[in-house]
Amino acid sequence: MEATYKTDQLREKTPTLELRPVTQLPENTNCLACSEDGRFLGLGHSRGLSVWCASSLICVSEWLQDSLEITSVQMSRIGEMTYLLGTVDDMGVARVFAHHFDTIHLLDVINVMEDINKRSICLTFELHEGGHYGAASLSCNDAVWLEIYHFPSAVWLEELERALSKKQDPNSSGDVDVKWSPVTVMIKIKPPKIPIGRAFSGPPEVSQTTDYLTRCLALDVIMRSSRQWQKSSFNAETGKTKEANESPRRCTQHFLLPCGHFPGSSEANFQPGLPVAVAVWWSGSQNLLQYVLQKAPKNKADVESMPAVLWPNAKEILCSAVSRYTRYIALGLDDALVCVWDRLSGAPLSVVRVPVENSAIIRMQFVDYWSVSADDSETFAAEKVHLLLQCKSGEIHTVTTGRGTQSCTMQLIERPEDNRDLPSVIMPVPFLQGLSLVLQRNGKMFLQDVINKTPVCFLTLPTIHLVTTPCSPVYALSTTQHTLFIRGDQDSSCSVSSEDSSQSQLFIFRFKESDVIQQYVVSHPDSPRQQQTLSYVTLQENCNAYLQQRALSAAERNKDIRKTWERLQETAATLQQKQ
Repeated sequence: MEATYKTDQLREKTPTLELRPVTQLPENTNCLACSEDGRFLGLGHSRGLSVWCASSLICVSEWLQDSLEITSVQMSRIGEMTYLLGTVDDMGVARVFAHHFDTIHLLDVINVMEDINKRSICLTFELHEGGHYGAASLSCNDAVWLEIYHFPSAVWLEELERALSKKQDPNSSGDVDVKWSPVTVMIKIKPPKIPIGRAFSGPPEVSQTTDYLTRCLALDVIMRSSRQWQKSSFNAETGKTKEANESPRRCTQHFLLPCGHFPGSSEANFQPGLPVAVAVWWSGSQNLLQYVLQKAPKNKADVESMPAVLWPNAKEILCSAVSRYTRYIALGLDDALVCVWDRLSGAPLSVVRVPVENSAIIRMQFVDYWSVSADDSETFAAEKVHLLLQCKSGEIHTVTTGRGTQSCTMQLIERPEDNRDLPSVIMPVPFLQGLSLVLQRNGKMFLQDVINKTPVCFLTLPTIHLVTTPCSPVYALSTTQHTLFIRGDQDSSCSVSSEDSSQSQLFIFRFKESDVIQQYVVSHPDSPRQQQTLSYVTLQENCNAYLQQRALSAAERNKDIRKTWERLQETAATLQQKQ
């Protein structure tokens, strides 16, 4: 009762800021995406795809097709005025478009339906920043696999320029038919399975490595099958075992930038800003797998790819996240465990147990922009990582950890009593120091201070409007323009009725215009220290960096050892007194 009273008092003191309606949206707008430079908005709706100018909010180009509903859209800039758009429609078809000088071109269809009995459905589709690579999770007849694509961005830019020149030619007939360069499948990854009668060839060290990876993958499959069997229930009356309903396997992937030294890497292959590997894990698995991004030989296009690195874990992986420069990979494991892997050293940075009861970790994110003390900024050894965790129960926790430092967990939001108060969106806002945007299922939005554990302000739509489908809101955050775009509908309980009022509207909130938020706005340049750590591409440089880090953290580690020894002595003394 007292806690509820304090919460109500806190809400009364917290300011409320109103979002501004700006324009109507196309019918059934399902998704929004903002370009990295903040110039354009991509909108997927029931008639196709539209691109708007983010400042004037005027439609500049459209790709329309009847009975085609876009449900997912992403944008990535590949040129001065050229952007790639990756979409998935309601039939599970993935497409790649280009927006070039106010015109949308369809470049490629990822999963073309050639045979209706073998039609593949796209489950997820991701464009990597820069538009050079993409990843799609596909399924067909209960089979699931992951494909990594290489996009010929430079060639597409030349083809788009030629198409624009032909279109502007006064002697041209108007429509320009261009045969665009195709997308290349680099890697095809399937869920691990137990190999039967597999033969290994090559040098002994390569065969031993491959054999070790294969055995680890096979063990993972066996353990997953064991867990499925344990979930099965036995009926004593019928004498039969009821099999547990096995959900289709899903995979999660992360593109990885150059960092450290791993098998298959080469300094000659490194290009600034481009990934060199992809990390993959499958639902029900305990292993994180790393594959090198390299084109498959033409005569071996169907050969199943083997991982270059395997990162084993003690429990089943439930969720994951990568840091800004992909040096750290955080995994949310079963039994409320968090494991952070350091790609530079090739070892776990730390393993932390989150104090949460009967609830699994379902989502996690790195918080890059955290307040840093003067002492921490002076030493390389004091580098810390900060994570934001969301549990299935609705609890939200923060984790701070690092090598040579004591890990710390803190509960940010307690388990809600009402299911409508469960968070549907929680994400760190990169340009606001220590703030996260939280959107609940009941439609309430607020900015939460993850350091002081208090709400900074509530964000609300005008009185007669509500956030559309707050369980799965349609929104986009422009980190360049510091603006939130979100879809809202008129409240059905209001008596106002007209054609315009029934149409969904786009609402915006510009964070810099609020005095309440202005004090939190930050602009962090890329860390020179972090950029330097990513440049270690030889084994010798990697070892030198690790030894340097160990030397710098010696004092902190000795301090922790003394504290641990003191606690052990206190515990021993307590036990002796009881005897």
